[in-house]
Amino acid sequence: MSYDQPPPPPPPGYGAAPQPPYGGQPAGTSQRAIWSLVTGILGLLCCSPLGIVAILLSRSAKEEIRSTGKSGDGLATAGLVTGIIALVLMVVSIILIATGAFEFNFETS
Repeated sequence: MSYDQPPPPPPPGYGAAPQPPYGGQPAGTSQRAIWSLVTGILGLLCCSPLGIVAILLSRSAKEEIRSTGKSGDGLATAGLVTGIIALVLMVVSIILIATGAFEFNFETS
């Protein structure tokens, strides 16, 4: 074996993205899954009732993903989890405010 020769070229199509099936379009990511995650994060950060929207969107996204084959199942699951956490935080804060654990004093002295 001679070490002076360059290596052979790679096979055709090496490193190329796989092509969609004949006549088909790539499935893409579910927009509902993306919005589920966005509303779940917003529910955590500033507006807890958006957790309800995140939960509903994630359920709808999971059905869409199951029927169309789109990607985004992980995004929908993350939207579901963040939506549930946002709702739990909202319920805990309502309970704490109702029992008087938080006291809002708007008077300045």
